[in-house]
Amino acid sequence: MTSTALLSARPLLPVRALLLLITCLLPALASASMVPRPPQVEASGYILMDAASGQVIVEHNADEQLPPASLTKIMTDYIAAREIHHGNIKMDDKVNISVKAWRMGGSRMFVREGTQVSVEDLINGIIIQSGNDAAVAIAEHIAGSESAFADLMNQHARRLGMTNSYFTNATGWPDENMYTSARDMATLALSLINDYPENYVLYREKSFTYNNITQQNRNLLLWRDPSVDGIKTGHTEAAGYCLVASAERDGMRLISVVMGTASEQARARETQKLLNYGFRFFETYAAYDAGEALTPSRVWMGKTSDIELGLAEDMVLTIPRGSHERLNAEMTVSSDIRAPIERGQRLGTVTISLDDEVLLEQPLVALADVERAGIFKRFWHSLVLFFTGLF
Repeated sequence: MTSTALLSARPLLPVRALLLLITCLLPALASASMVPRPPQVEASGYILMDAASGQVIVEHNADEQLPPASLTKIMTDYIAAREIHHGNIKMDDKVNISVKAWRMGGSRMFVREGTQVSVEDLINGIIIQSGNDAAVAIAEHIAGSESAFADLMNQHARRLGMTNSYFTNATGWPDENMYTSARDMATLALSLINDYPENYVLYREKSFTYNNITQQNRNLLLWRDPSVDGIKTGHTEAAGYCLVASAERDGMRLISVVMGTASEQARARETQKLLNYGFRFFETYAAYDAGEALTPSRVWMGKTSDIELGLAEDMVLTIPRGSHERLNAEMTVSSDIRAPIERGQRLGTVTISLDDEVLLEQPLVALADVERAGIFKRFWHSLVLFFTGLF
């Protein structure tokens, strides 16, 4: 069984029924969704992603393995946030500062060997000050040693689907064996934002003071663009200047990653290009809600004769701005659905297209259980199916 409908003209609201809403489009609507080519971005690798849909808007060399520099600390902080969330460590825990942490070079929080520093201060030092000493200290506190923590980082990278990343330390200190990619950093950033929002709010802070030393966040876009609320800069000679950024405008959140730019100013400038392009020419469109009844279907051999079908997850798309009127939803459902049926069982497919181009497919699933009917009803249905050729 197949049904077709144009989606509602209201962006960011779920579609409540399959209705044919518009049969023709005004020229103004067509022109409103015209999208130019992406801007030229001066970076070794980059990506722009819609955080709600996970859809990539722009990418270039997004899977190339590149030195991560201090972008590494996003993973260090992600693990710390996870450990806090699961109650393994607490924000007010006191961390012993080792000689190794104290001696770290590069950007530092300026902790002192032999002292104790709270987890909360160390996390702020990692996020805002990009402190290598703070990163080593938190790694040792969580895993016992930085090398053991690096193993934990790689386990989480595999779990998150970061297929082009390998970590050897908690700081991003130069190591020819350590690498990541723009896509992997976007994946990590998305997980951080979604999984630990209480931690993510720290990334918008512009400065942090520890031991009477105030240092400013190196993300210049926090001062230039009020929609930007994170995430992390990085720089080494091998990596160039890198920036993972995220911004939210009118309910739409974008994540951008630029790697291997020429300067601190360049990484901010190239990131701004990507963000402005994404917000100007694209929009997030929520088509259907998870659990929303989309279409009924006949059930054979069941105690009930019908079942409602819907989606297990929200269906969210990224589309050219103003093009939602031209979205088409096609639902394909098996004509021979038989009990028993379990809630969540796949029974069909929803396909969303824009101007005949398929954008997204998701399974149609049962929204409730259906038990098998008694023997007499099953016998009757068997006869019907036999004589209709569906048996």
